[in-house]
Amino acid sequence: MRNENKFIEDYEKLSRLTNALAENGRTIVVTIGSWDMLHIGHVRYLMNARTHGDILVVGVDSDRAVNLYKGEFRPIVPQKERVEMLSYLSCVDYVTTVDDVGEEEGWKFGLIEKIKPHIYIAVEDSYPEEQRTAIKRFCGELVVLPRQAENTSTSNFVQRILKGHLGRVQEIIQEMVGEV
Repeated sequence: MRNENKFIEDYEKLSRLTNALAENGRTIVVTIGSWDMLHIGHVRYLMNARTHGDILVVGVDSDRAVNLYKGEFRPIVPQKERVEMLSYLSCVDYVTTVDDVGEEEGWKFGLIEKIKPHIYIAVEDSYPEEQRTAIKRFCGELVVLPRQAENTSTSNFVQRILKGHLGRVQEIIQEMVGEV
């Protein structure tokens, strides 16, 4: 069952909560992603991230942000549903939304700047070096994990589906043209 208390949209409220937990000796871990079409690689990554501390806060990129950096047909799963799916995972303690990218100003780091986690978890190819340097200013440690499953990225799934469907569409068109 979904835990309604896991979703905290207000960064100020989330910061007060994580600060209180940190004062009680808890290690705060944060990670951010689009989590579009949640798959085994995502779940393994989140379970691994959780092992690095006591409290795992997961940022979910807004629909607008995912659209800006993944393209016009993404996300596939709406933000509200991605947040809800993550709230069902026992390894996730809190979920919030992130809208930290702009077309002009580039990346910002509002969530981690506000929370200042002990540990920030990133996947190996998710941030260029200049962004990693910026992230390190706001957290105690940056941990970079490898992808947790081969060929399980949502982008790979979408490409495989499209290639399969495009191939079939081409066959149908050829059959239709042959009949004319």
